[in-house]
Amino acid sequence: MASAAAKPERIPLGGNYKWIALSNTTLGVLMASINQTILIISLPAIFRGIKVNPLGHSGNLSLILWILLGFNVATTILLVSFGRISDSYGRVKLYNLGFLVFTIGSVLLFLTPGVATAGEWQLVIFRFIQGIGGAFLFANSSAILTDAFPAEERGLALGLNQIAGIAGGVIGLVVGGLLSVVWWRAIFLVNVPVGLFGTVWAYIALREMATTRDAKRIDWLGNLTFALALMGIMLGLTYSIMPHGTSPMGWHNPFVQVSLIAGVVLLAVFVVVETKVLDPMFHVGLFKIRAFAIGNATNLMASVARGGLSFMMIIWLQGIWLPMHGVSFHNTPLEAGIDTIPQMVGFLLLGPISGRLSDRLGAKGLATVGMLVSAAGFFLLNTLPADFHYWTFAFYIFVVGAGMGLFASPNTSAIMSAVPARFRGAASGMYATFMNAGMMLSMGVFFTIVIASLSSGLPSTITQGLSHFAVPPAFVQGLAHTSPLSLLFAALLGYNPLKTLFQSTAAGKAIVRHLPAHQLATLQSSKFFPQLIAHPFMEALRVVFLFAAAMTLLSAILSWFRGGRFIYQDDDMPRAEATKASSE
Repeated sequence: MASAAAKPERIPLGGNYKWIALSNTTLGVLMASINQTILIISLPAIFRGIKVNPLGHSGNLSLILWILLGFNVATTILLVSFGRISDSYGRVKLYNLGFLVFTIGSVLLFLTPGVATAGEWQLVIFRFIQGIGGAFLFANSSAILTDAFPAEERGLALGLNQIAGIAGGVIGLVVGGLLSVVWWRAIFLVNVPVGLFGTVWAYIALREMATTRDAKRIDWLGNLTFALALMGIMLGLTYSIMPHGTSPMGWHNPFVQVSLIAGVVLLAVFVVVETKVLDPMFHVGLFKIRAFAIGNATNLMASVARGGLSFMMIIWLQGIWLPMHGVSFHNTPLEAGIDTIPQMVGFLLLGPISGRLSDRLGAKGLATVGMLVSAAGFFLLNTLPADFHYWTFAFYIFVVGAGMGLFASPNTSAIMSAVPARFRGAASGMYATFMNAGMMLSMGVFFTIVIASLSSGLPSTITQGLSHFAVPPAFVQGLAHTSPLSLLFAALLGYNPLKTLFQSTAAGKAIVRHLPAHQLATLQSSKFFPQLIAHPFMEALRVVFLFAAAMTLLSAILSWFRGGRFIYQDDDMPRAEATKASSE
């Protein structure tokens, strides 16, 4: 018979506590998720602030990647470990610590003293510190809400929290665009008052709703193998999109191959370890629960579908569509952020509605419909030309956002309600890990598709496009064989690649001196280069959208087989009895 201490003991609190828990955890998740994407838009202003030409030498490409992805990598690696530790030492306690660590990271980023390469490395390190805080926040927010809300209200609560997480990624694009116009340090400063308020509020208002577990043995071997496995996979995916030798991508890089193989092997070792140790960091047996296993699988597929979408849309908007419509490269970040708002509106409108409905109807139908709607949105995006009509684009990304909103709330509620209370911290961490890992995998897949397509189509496009200008063939060939990733980053960072090359290289300056004025004006205009690369880029982007549509369709099919509604009633109740008591 289980000891009394092993059962979650509810602490009697006022009826308003659940709303306090919802508002605080939603604030934490919103802040952390905004931070995941705010730099996508803000990088041009940040690099101007630390006096770096991000296209000045090839080494900057890897630093750009780490500044962008360091937060996500740190968070993904630590989520499950922090969730499991929180089950033993207190979810609220470590959630509070996460708010504090995140705020410290934000302060350090705001104060970044270095310039040039030193400044870049400082940004990477401070982003990792933020990521550690973000891991505590993401790992515990869903568990805290599941503890605080009764089963019949969890769908709404977890839905609102999850929608804040997803919508925060879109809000980050808008906030980053606005703040980058004001002051680059404000991009990091904005987190500080929110973090300080959230830290104090969480310390004062949040309470542990379940007792910690008696056993406080830390599964060091499980934690180590899991962290190293994810680190290997994340490093491999990150450097796979970097040029290697004469190849435009890094899949032939021995470091990438070794990292990926080692990561997969260590992940297998981790699974074996978790079946052998007495007190594992994550109970693999939870995947025997159908609602939990299918919920996480569909969550992974949905994350792969949408994870790289923000990057692709920003490159599309900043590098092609906005310049083609006469917007200067300096102003494209703000405009691009504003243009993505319809996607956020879709999240915010449908998320709470589906969360409330899932409390009565369960997750199966709503989550399946949500994925089908998103698949339709991705397919519609596939039909757009490079120079699209904005309101058509706005409607299509609204459809994608609405579908994701329909899916996220019921799916999160189904996952968290299906596990015993004593494992909710670990389950919350695993859920967030699947989501973050899917987003990182999406980045690798999306960029691989685009770079591979551009590598085959871009050289001939550039050669033909410049054949009518008095530009030396050697310069044309050099530009034609420039790394596609460099050109994509130029678009992402709001740079005019031709103008930059003319101004920053000896060959470019010589061309400027001898090129006819009207040809120079055409080549340096904001419209020429976007129009030049539009066709090969759109060919690549259509493959990306079709891939995303396929992933959401697979997620919809799998979601349909998740079964009826399942709520784990009590830790000591045999699973068959719990299923009978809670299935509809």
